Amino acid sequence: MLRIGLFLGFLVVPVLEIWLLIQIGSVIGGWQTVGLLIADSLLGAWLVRREGRRAWAALQNALQSGRMPDRELADGGMIVAGGALLLTPGFITDIFGFFLILPFTRPLARRGLTWFLGRRVRVMAARSPYGPLLNQPGPGRPGNVVPGQVLDDDDFAER
Repeated sequence: MLRIGLFLGFLVVPVLEIWLLIQIGSVIGGWQTVGLLIADSLLGAWLVRREGRRAWAALQNALQSGRMPDRELADGGMIVAGGALLLTPGFITDIFGFFLILPFTRPLARRGLTWFLGRRVRVMAARSPYGPLLNQPGPGRPGNVVPGQVLDDDDFAER
């Protein structure tokens, strides 16, 4: 399923990009469209550099304070991905790149990414040969092991 999605993405996105470039070029002119793409790339490069520095400083602060830098690592990854999208010529990929880079849209992207990856991890865990072990009920609540509870051999003998 993922392979089909990637195949369609790599096939459909370039076709849409070319179609949109032709449409914009027919409205504002060819040289103006190229100029807009260049300006878009320059603005994107400046934003990637600025937000990358901010993300790096936040990562260093989190590490120095002894806190797990999960948000900072996610932000850094999104900035790298957004920068790669901005390097790709076209307006559709630039929109997604700016969405990943801009500081006021990045939390939305982070939430969506967290939801998507959490769902993928649950699906992969369920398909794993160890999936039944992860879903077995433990003492206390059905389906979950109570955090901090020590399990005896008797707890396993019931199963």
